[in-house]
Amino acid sequence: MSDNGGWWTSDSEEWKARGVFLRGYVHVFAAHLLAGFICLLFYVGGHAPK
Repeated sequence: MSDNGGWWTSDSEEWKARGVFLRGYVHVFAAHLLAGFICLLFYVGGHAPK
């Protein structure tokens, strides 16, 4: 195996760490969106005419 600078290779530890952080942020963002949507449903359902 030759070392060609390696910043674009799949074995680069920096890219693996960056991918883990990015995936974590995406999961946190998606979880907050889902939680906000559920809260919105409860709010609308609580204020619906009965």
